[in-house]
Amino acid sequence: MSKLRMGIIGAGGIAQERHIPAYVGMADDVELTAVQDVNAERARLVAETFDIPLAFEEYEPLFKEVDAVTICTPNKFHSEIAIAALEAGVHVLCEKPMAITTQECEAMITAAEKNDRLLSIAYHFRHMPEAKLAKETILQGEIGDPLVTRVQAMRRRKVPGWGVFTNKDLQGGGSLIDFGCHLLDLALWLLDDPVPVEVIGKTYDRLSKTPGQVNDWGAFDHETFNVDDHVTSYITFENGLSMQFECSWAANIKEDYTALSISGVDGGMDVYPFQLYQTKHGAVWNSQPAIPKESLSEGFVQAKNFVDSCRGEAELVVKPEQALKVTKLIEAIYKSSEIGSSVKISN
Repeated sequence: MSKLRMGIIGAGGIAQERHIPAYVGMADDVELTAVQDVNAERARLVAETFDIPLAFEEYEPLFKEVDAVTICTPNKFHSEIAIAALEAGVHVLCEKPMAITTQECEAMITAAEKNDRLLSIAYHFRHMPEAKLAKETILQGEIGDPLVTRVQAMRRRKVPGWGVFTNKDLQGGGSLIDFGCHLLDLALWLLDDPVPVEVIGKTYDRLSKTPGQVNDWGAFDHETFNVDDHVTSYITFENGLSMQFECSWAANIKEDYTALSISGVDGGMDVYPFQLYQTKHGAVWNSQPAIPKESLSEGFVQAKNFVDSCRGEAELVVKPEQALKVTKLIEAIYKSSEIGSSVKISN
């Protein structure tokens, strides 16, 4: 089978640090054919650095040269570019989140279905060893029916001081839509895509609007900061399941940490680090497996799944309908905070 011709749209940090190196490591199956960026000089330099034959300033000409694209632009442009690519007959892997609004996500799915092309979203936490073990543990019935899920994606002082991460017009939000979305997606995937019913959420930005803040990830302008740096939420689902969710870029906590725990009828688990809690044989049990260290990064595994799916050799791990659900919840959390009351979810 011939190599999949891959194009990169948006030549910033995530493209250079995650996606392009992953495809370089798949040289037997992928040909990095073209890169595009609105900054023509950056596109040219990235093409030169990674030995990519073609560099473009506009994305439309790129579609004629490739079989698939990886979209690494600000969130505002995800839907527009993905739909254009799909309409051109090109498969799409889009960076997270899928898009800023539910309506944009739905339009992307419609375009993929109409043109019989693959569409996937880069929620790479699903490919981590702990996540895969947690998924298998749940599938094997080790915790029974899930009841309560607790999710925390917490950073103490890591507001991204580069790019456009603090620009609401281009990104749609801050810590939730950038960082919290990963853990929200992972939790929904582990829970087998439960149907959300109601959301109450609260967003904060006071720390990052306060002058003189220490920030580990570079300088940003506190006067123009207009996105969330801390978010809390409580989500209920159709089957009685509930989720406590929190994320931050900036919070007065001891240290950064990521936590995802699920309590079920027959057992419970923490994902980071993975531990299983059960009651059996007249005693309570705490089990912590020795997880084999994987030689491949989750970025490479994600890229391989997409490439293999495009070649008809695998099934997408992250399906667009699942990513749509993440965006729907993000949208509801933001709306709940804005109106000061809970939001019912229509499905």
